[in-house]
Amino acid sequence: MTARALVMLLTVPLAFAQTAPKNWTPPRTAFGQPDLQGVWTNVTITPLERPVELGTKQFFTPEEAAKYERETNQRNNADNRESNPVADVNHAYNQFWWDRGTKVASGLRTSLIIDPANGRIPPLLPEAQKRMEEETSYARAHSTDGPENRALTERCLLWPTAGPPMLPSFYNNDYQIVQTSNAVAIVVEMIHDVRIIPLDGRPHLPGNIRQWLGDSRGHWEGNTLVVDTTNFTNKTRFHGADENLHLTERFTRVSPEMVLYEFTVDDPTVFTRPWSAQVPMTKTKGPVFEYACHEGNYAMVDMLAGARKAEQKALGSRGPADPK
Repeated sequence: MTARALVMLLTVPLAFAQTAPKNWTPPRTAFGQPDLQGVWTNVTITPLERPVELGTKQFFTPEEAAKYERETNQRNNADNRESNPVADVNHAYNQFWWDRGTKVASGLRTSLIIDPANGRIPPLLPEAQKRMEEETSYARAHSTDGPENRALTERCLLWPTAGPPMLPSFYNNDYQIVQTSNAVAIVVEMIHDVRIIPLDGRPHLPGNIRQWLGDSRGHWEGNTLVVDTTNFTNKTRFHGADENLHLTERFTRVSPEMVLYEFTVDDPTVFTRPWSAQVPMTKTKGPVFEYACHEGNYAMVDMLAGARKAEQKALGSRGPADPK
């Protein structure tokens, strides 16, 4: 982690200080730790990356935020159906099913990324860029070869809301945090994941053991839970990251209604530099219900069967009787 990123993550930013009452201190669990427990949501329309046209503008004014919210919510409204029937069908769910949020993140930030200053993911190293382009090209050409070639989200294996890092998505942006004296569990609403973060000082798993969610270890620094995660697979590909991703997350209870979630991405074989983001998590009413993502995944069977049928048809059209 760069010294600059470390300084930024060691201090709760002034943008969020206004959310904490004066002289407020976080409640404690029965075993003396800062209490992060409850159901929280990170839903927001603030983008991960700042729009290029905003340059280094870190914050909206209240008037600018209201305008951005109005225009974004209008653009995202799935009930605004197009006159084109194909576009109408492609909307899939109507507005009832979406939960993208309606407000920018607390503090009026123009992006969730706070470092670098342009609010954007740093460029990839040339080797990583080439590898990603080759993988993307292969994936497009072989997308229906088998279920393993489909996206992890489509296979109900992993979603950006689980991460880590944990980022908001179209819906199901809730998390339930449960604490014991030697572990923290985070129940992720989307799909099925539960992150178990040991606090007992045990070392990371051996390097040859890789996991979808990586291997997390936590410790307390004052009122902040710091989580160090390694041992990712080379299939997760968080914005191009590979198995060398090193993720540092920080959870700080900054008010009765907010946990400030911060993370730093460091992958020296992919990104030209580490980068950091902040995502406010606000208290919401539970419980977190099961999201039965897979449901037999009959669509996967139908899709692959359709692809095989199309291949047979293409082969038939090029048979001996076909002059072409």
